[in-house]
Amino acid sequence: MLEGLQDGLYRRAKENKDARFNTLHDKIYRMDVLQEAWRLVWENRGSEGVDNQTLDDIREEGIEQLLEQIQHELKTGTYRASCVRRVFIPKSSGKLRPLGIPTVKDRIVQQAVKLIIEPIFEADFLEFSYGYRPNRSAKDASLEIYKWLNYGLTNIVDVDIEGFFDHIDHELLLKFVKERVTDGYILSLIKQWLKAGIVYGKSVTNPTEGTPQGVSFLR
Repeated sequence: MLEGLQDGLYRRAKENKDARFNTLHDKIYRMDVLQEAWRLVWENRGSEGVDNQTLDDIREEGIEQLLEQIQHELKTGTYRASCVRRVFIPKSSGKLRPLGIPTVKDRIVQQAVKLIIEPIFEADFLEFSYGYRPNRSAKDASLEIYKWLNYGLTNIVDVDIEGFFDHIDHELLLKFVKERVTDGYILSLIKQWLKAGIVYGKSVTNPTEGTPQGVSFLR
């Protein structure tokens, strides 16, 4: 059923480049969507958020109860995003990369939203785009480059925007999202995740720009 829903959203977006999707709220709390979201979160693993609940803790307590709670909160509009736990991991350059670790509950909701809106935006991507797309990997991109190298095209432009995710303009990002998704509730969820407090030690900061690296929906 979920696959059929995603295919329908993709086809509508592909057939009409001007289509706007404003009735998606009821789709994110479908139980089949939430169950698939949980499966993806479980497979991705990851550590606990600010509530210190691990994936294993939640599974032992019973995931069905949590999914029913999430469904009720999304249906009634009472869901609220928790703060994100800040951790730092070493980069190959020797510097540290900041990551934001949401709670498991928030990761499930983020995945649910992603399952619904991703097919819409997939319809707009160009064939040669590989970053952060389903069923595409760095290996696929490398094979594509290899193909063009065999055609004799040997010039490569390598561009890296320093601190790109840390400086994304929230309003500009939402403006781009609104070009396809106009459902007010979906937009409010995205805004919650962008504005969620970041906890590091005993301090909490509220971001005015950027997206937390590590947030599943925003990558």
